Amino acid sequence: MIRCMLRKFRVLNDSIPLSSSISSSLHQEHQAREIFSIHRRCKNALHYQQYRMKTNESNVSTLFKPVPVQTNQDETNVGAELTGKLDKGELLKLLNRFTQQPEIKALCKENGLDAFLQQQTFTSFRRFCIDAESLPVDLHIIVSDILQGSGHVNDIFPYFLRYARKMFPHLECMDDLKQISDLRTPANWYSSARAITRKIIFHGGPTNSGKTYHAMKRFMKAKTGVYCGPLKLLTTEVFNKCNSLGTPCDLVTGEERRFAKPDGSPSSHVACTVEMTSINTPYEVAIIDEIQLLKDPGRGWAWTRAFLGIIAEEVHVCGERGTASLLQRLCETTGETVEIREYQRLTNLTIEDSALGSLDNVVPGDCIVCFSKNDIYSVSQQIESRGTEVAVIYGGLPPGTKLAQAAKFNDPDNSCKVMVATDAIGMGLNLSIRRIIFYSLIKPTTNEKGEREVDVISVSSALQIAGEPKFIRRKNVFYLFYFILFLFKGRAGRFGTQWEHGFVTVFQQRDLQTLKGLLCQQPEPITQAGLHPTADQIELYAYHLPNSTLSNLMDIFISLCTVDDSLYFMCNIEDFKFLAEMIQHVPLPLRARYVFCCAPINRKLPFVCSMFLKFARQYSKHEPVTFDFVANNCGWPFQLPRTILDLVQLESVFDVMDLYLWLSYRFIELFPNAALIRDTQKDLDDLIRQGVFQITKLLQNSENGPSNSQEVTQISNVSNREITSQKVDKASRMVVRHGGGQLTERLLSQGLLTPAMLDALRNEWDEKKKRQISSENEKKKFTLRKRKTKF
Repeated sequence: MIRCMLRKFRVLNDSIPLSSSISSSLHQEHQAREIFSIHRRCKNALHYQQYRMKTNESNVSTLFKPVPVQTNQDETNVGAELTGKLDKGELLKLLNRFTQQPEIKALCKENGLDAFLQQQTFTSFRRFCIDAESLPVDLHIIVSDILQGSGHVNDIFPYFLRYARKMFPHLECMDDLKQISDLRTPANWYSSARAITRKIIFHGGPTNSGKTYHAMKRFMKAKTGVYCGPLKLLTTEVFNKCNSLGTPCDLVTGEERRFAKPDGSPSSHVACTVEMTSINTPYEVAIIDEIQLLKDPGRGWAWTRAFLGIIAEEVHVCGERGTASLLQRLCETTGETVEIREYQRLTNLTIEDSALGSLDNVVPGDCIVCFSKNDIYSVSQQIESRGTEVAVIYGGLPPGTKLAQAAKFNDPDNSCKVMVATDAIGMGLNLSIRRIIFYSLIKPTTNEKGEREVDVISVSSALQIAGEPKFIRRKNVFYLFYFILFLFKGRAGRFGTQWEHGFVTVFQQRDLQTLKGLLCQQPEPITQAGLHPTADQIELYAYHLPNSTLSNLMDIFISLCTVDDSLYFMCNIEDFKFLAEMIQHVPLPLRARYVFCCAPINRKLPFVCSMFLKFARQYSKHEPVTFDFVANNCGWPFQLPRTILDLVQLESVFDVMDLYLWLSYRFIELFPNAALIRDTQKDLDDLIRQGVFQITKLLQNSENGPSNSQEVTQISNVSNREITSQKVDKASRMVVRHGGGQLTERLLSQGLLTPAMLDALRNEWDEKKKRQISSENEKKKFTLRKRKTKF
């Protein structure tokens, strides 16, 4: 079925011309709709196949790790004294006969031992009986009786089962584990919210339709209220707006607490990121923004928790129209109803009939959207070489730098009228954009091994691997169109700006028809909300399975959990498991280990991961992580970046300080210098901001040669080698041999090398070459002497 749909799609796709005309526009629109209809059916069929394969291939038993069973430590072999010593040869024959009995295999299945566990247990039990100097007395006696003809081979089973339960403790508590991981009714977890009758109001509509504005009006008038936003930028914007309009409002994010009142007492209103939402504090009005993100595979659980658990008389939910059906079904489980208010876009958006074609055609108000830093650097440099000033925004920049670049672009008196950005501008920034230009319609990613993958793929290939319109990690390049276009539709031509009519196009003509097809579609209805194991649930698992690692506990929980898949799904736990495995060797209490693994860090940045590991080690030794510790490891004091590589390193240091602040609110005593770190982070933000303002100069310096700034990146010489020493050694030799270029930049941008390391490796390589040359000269001299002696 899938192949048939794909063949039909290819025929339709090949029939679409690269250029469009007015006479054929209706026909092309029909073809575009047909393409994406086939895409949906193909995607659903693939999803079903993947689900079916996962169900068949997954085996919970493989997740349980065997626990070594200790042999009898008694010096006296009581069993031998009572019945005599056992013949090991006859014992081995008996045990082999025992394992082949059909009745024994059936009994094993009844007691939770499937074929996989049976094989392991039989092998271990046999080795235990043969190698032990003395068996348990009761087992010794029963074996002796069987060998003497006074018993049946099946009589060994109770002792085998006792051994199996010691080896696999879960056999005695499987029912308890399944009960702990029963997630079919998450609405019942929040008894305080269920105790009141909440009024749920859904504000649905596209970006720039005024839905959040109407919810905020009610929020400002309420006696008490909480705003739950997806990003620190949006939350900070609400915090500033409320206080400027005379409504005292506090700010709560994972890394920061700010009070509106000078005395530090709590205000009646709070703006927080959705993960920090309190489900214990009652409010008059609550706003949950961007509710469609409850489908997000990584963070969706936070929106689900907020929607089901927040204690408020009125809950205003803002987001895509496609979320309404799911919210209504969720409210059926809580006994509540949803009032739906729909909004229309306040300005018009037009798809242009031609692509940009050349950067010479860029005009004021344009924003070129790129999906990689390399494209950001290249496009911004080319535009500025034409004499046009550019604002630059991408995900790795600190919030302050993003706001500064946005303010520069929005300022009507500023000469900067063009922006180059990634999809980081899709949410959290209000920008005065006239036209969105997609530089490319593919996005490079980093695979699970940390390797960069950039493939140019056809539309048909992209549709085969395209997932739901949301943030989803894949091993290959993937399309984010549905999600990104929903966000970017609101960026071009915003209500209240100088551009109240927006335009959108692409850089290359061949991408234009694909863009039109995507924009003619409505966002698909959202059918499931995310869930995630809580710390309490994992602690209960650890009580029953004390020898399992945290990563292993998470795997077992996900495999055993029961979820109502008509409403919910389990969020991706790969990042959590990655951090859990990284610090598994560090001795930490389970609750602290769980909290550390919830830290919001980018696992693709080796320097940040290295500092995460160092923080965990310091915590395990009960040694405070002081400002001096951070400064010494991050190369403080910092210098103004001279190249792009210096800028990237400063961004990583900023992330490390974010991590420190996040941990400081959870482990106050051992992360005591949050104020100093925050002040230093502000200075670092200023340096990064200055670097971004002169990004073209940094690019030119990068082309001229590597950076000489030793202070900024000194620590990476140690930290990166702890994680990827073998990669660095191999890669650095290539870099030193071939000098600079793309390989050097790639290794430095990935954190495998730093400028300081590169200089040290160059020196080391030069010394090695000198020694080789010297050795070769000595060999030549020795050969000449030998020849002279011979003659």
